[in-house]
Amino acid sequence: MLSDRVGKLINNYVKDYVVFDLETTGISVIKDEVVEISAVKAVDGKVVDEFSTLVNPCMPIPFYASNVNGITDDMVKDSPTFDKALTEFLDFAGDNILVGHNIHTFDMKFICRDAQKYYGKTVGNDYVDTLKIAQAYLPELAHHTLTDLAFHYHIDSTGAHRALNDCRMNQKIFECLEREMENPSEAAKKIRKCPRCGCMLKQRSGRYGVFWGCTGYPACRYTENQA
Repeated sequence: MLSDRVGKLINNYVKDYVVFDLETTGISVIKDEVVEISAVKAVDGKVVDEFSTLVNPCMPIPFYASNVNGITDDMVKDSPTFDKALTEFLDFAGDNILVGHNIHTFDMKFICRDAQKYYGKTVGNDYVDTLKIAQAYLPELAHHTLTDLAFHYHIDSTGAHRALNDCRMNQKIFECLEREMENPSEAAKKIRKCPRCGCMLKQRSGRYGVFWGCTGYPACRYTENQA
């Protein structure tokens, strides 16, 4: 939903939510554009609806981006521009909690940027980042990419890096992570978590030395002095 404030990062399971994912021309929120947006709506943890559209970015899609997601200029030439696609997505999402993998540092930045550009508002939905949950509750894994988590939970990752396939995969992963949150492992219990938002605390170096900072920054600015 459009709002005057950006939604906040939350770190807990919800039963009703919309998983979403973007494919883009690159990783820069300054210069890159969206080429696909997809979403899966869940009610009581069960998928009830899907949304997906390619997007004309009004710029050439670099080879390296097409090499990852398989989306080419020819595929998007007759697709809607993102002002129309974003409106449709926001209508689909309504006021539901948004869920995605690495959306705190990537996808949310793109949709908030473009909502501001097109409508003079931002996206006010609170959101859950499954990457941060996986890092906090599966610390024994060496990597926490979407495909790594799919492998860990024996979830089919065929078609990864296309937005709708990633949404379907991530919805199943989110349901698996709910069980991790309900019954954390001994390793997960040792991870220091932010008392405000539940994200992991990470050691950082600042002007006055080492301190603990919330990985939910800048949405959460909690810090602790190093003991």
